[in-house]
Amino acid sequence: MRLIRTGVGACVAVTVLAGCGGGGDEGSGDAAGGEVVDGGTFTMAMDADPGSLDPQMSASSNVLQLSRFAYDPLLHMDDEGQLISGLASDWQVDGQEVTLTIADGVTCADGEPFTAADAADNIDYVADPANESPLLGTFLPPGASATADGSTLTLTLESPAPFVLEGLTSLPMVCASGLADRSVLASESRGTGPFELTEVVPTDHVTFTLREGYTWGPDGAGTDEQGMPDEVVVQVVPNETTSSNLLLSGGLNAATVLGPDAQRLSGAGLFSTTLDAVLGEMWFNHAAGRPGADPAVRTALTQALDLGELQEVLTGGTGSPGSTFATAAPVACPGDSVSGELPTGGLEAAAETLDAAGWTAGPDSTRAKDGTPLELTFIYNSGLGTGGSAAAELAASTWQELGAEVEMSGQDDTALLETVFGSGNWDVTWLALNVSSPDQLVPFMSGPTAPEGNNFAAIDNADYAAGVAEAMTMTGTEGCDTWLAAESALVRDADVVPFANQSVSTFGSGARFESGAVAVVPTSIRMTAG
Repeated sequence: MRLIRTGVGACVAVTVLAGCGGGGDEGSGDAAGGEVVDGGTFTMAMDADPGSLDPQMSASSNVLQLSRFAYDPLLHMDDEGQLISGLASDWQVDGQEVTLTIADGVTCADGEPFTAADAADNIDYVADPANESPLLGTFLPPGASATADGSTLTLTLESPAPFVLEGLTSLPMVCASGLADRSVLASESRGTGPFELTEVVPTDHVTFTLREGYTWGPDGAGTDEQGMPDEVVVQVVPNETTSSNLLLSGGLNAATVLGPDAQRLSGAGLFSTTLDAVLGEMWFNHAAGRPGADPAVRTALTQALDLGELQEVLTGGTGSPGSTFATAAPVACPGDSVSGELPTGGLEAAAETLDAAGWTAGPDSTRAKDGTPLELTFIYNSGLGTGGSAAAELAASTWQELGAEVEMSGQDDTALLETVFGSGNWDVTWLALNVSSPDQLVPFMSGPTAPEGNNFAAIDNADYAAGVAEAMTMTGTEGCDTWLAAESALVRDADVVPFANQSVSTFGSGARFESGAVAVVPTSIRMTAG
């Protein structure tokens, strides 16, 4: 389906959307050194089976990471936030028209050239709402259309889009054969990337094989560099402690790890790269008939929690409070849209909020309104590890003390996404979206609800929508104050509450690499001896 975590996925470990820029970290740890050696197998972990590998039909971090091996975007972003070449060698924005020049000599894994016409077909596929790509509105502005003339690709925007080029850095391009028969993309690759997908064993592993002659990676990166592996094997390893043990024993070359296991790996001197991320983000289901449809319930549930304590438990004391919704480096709009708007006051204030709204406590202390008990289905990402489980139990016990009946469940990425976008049987979820620019979150905070759209929480916040409409008319960072004010409206109304940030590390053993739009940038991998 759509968004989320990484065991080695995009921009972080844990529930993630995508769209991160550079990691701003060239790696650290004793294992960062070592003699570079050619060939061999680079083995990395992901926390759950990714399902379909169609790169334009999922925004899950696992699929985003896997896609980067076999597919390229039109542009890339370096760790300073500067746009650099990808499939496109030149680019320009003139109002609502974007022109890009497709580089010479780009070929697909099947040997066919990749053309501007192919790029236009990709844009038009994602832009067609009938195709239900979750990348529409996230990495491609709604209403965009594309045409090709020779090597020139022209995007025409329906309305201003201040970060349109940044979005294109996370939009993978599919070759003509894949566009002609998308059914093959579920388990095969049809891309221009540095590797080709050669094996898929569901729930176990995915294998990619290096392509020779690839020269159009980020800023001209290629596969002829010394130290590139002959193949990449991505293994499904749901347990982070297992991943950590495999890293230490040499059974893995890369894995994203949180909590106590991360401290253990750092203490062992393993190589690591770091990405900043939202780790704790709380959503309430606004759908009709759910408790969260009542603003008083959302406010009270937020007031009752000690968010600082939850942050400490979730991150093992290594994190920081939530500040903005888009925190992945390079952050387009830094600031604080959260702290000044949080509903606070503790259990006493929360009880008063519910009392005033008619949610009164019965003889057994369970609250109800008009005969309907306050029952909460609370789901959280099991990939948050032991800290996540402990923090979730703390939150559930607080809500029970407030008078709610709470049924809680830890779910892996695939199950969590199926719940929020599919069955809709949830009331509170901890699911962190990680992006670098605030416009990429708009489809998740407004607009069509799931399953027709990405607005899985059915949020309808008039102040947020008005702020977004105004910010979209501004150029780039000129609209940052307006974007942050729009986010504040979501926090004020307890629609979405970011409460914990953390720097998340991807560790390496027997290899080094860089992080960027994903935890491991494929063309940066270098196998090392020892």
